[in-house]
Amino acid sequence: MEIIKEIEKGFISEKSEIEFKAGDTVEVSYRIVEGNKTRIQKYKGTVIQRKGSGMAESFTVRKISANGIGVERIFPLNSPLIESLEVEMRGKVRQARIYYLRDRVGKSARIKELKTAK
Repeated sequence: MEIIKEIEKGFISEKSEIEFKAGDTVEVSYRIVEGNKTRIQKYKGTVIQRKGSGMAESFTVRKISANGIGVERIFPLNSPLIESLEVEMRGKVRQARIYYLRDRVGKSARIKELKTAK
């Protein structure tokens, strides 16, 4: 088992070193391939969860679309299709998986901003 972890270290990207957790608002620039064309799509939303470790680590981002419908997307953290990952805001939550946001609408779905000491 240790041999597998040693091999995985060479493939883990620098994106796994970015500090973010559930409740943070992130913007993911994701490369989309359509036929022979590629484009970059930005996906901005709240991180619902992070799960896994090593090469299998992934995170789920939830955003509210234009019609007020919640859309969730799962991103593999070490995917070569992720161009960049930026943390917009740190959220103050007490749980590692904040699925309760799915049932909330409007003001109750907001997350308080974490105040950091400077």
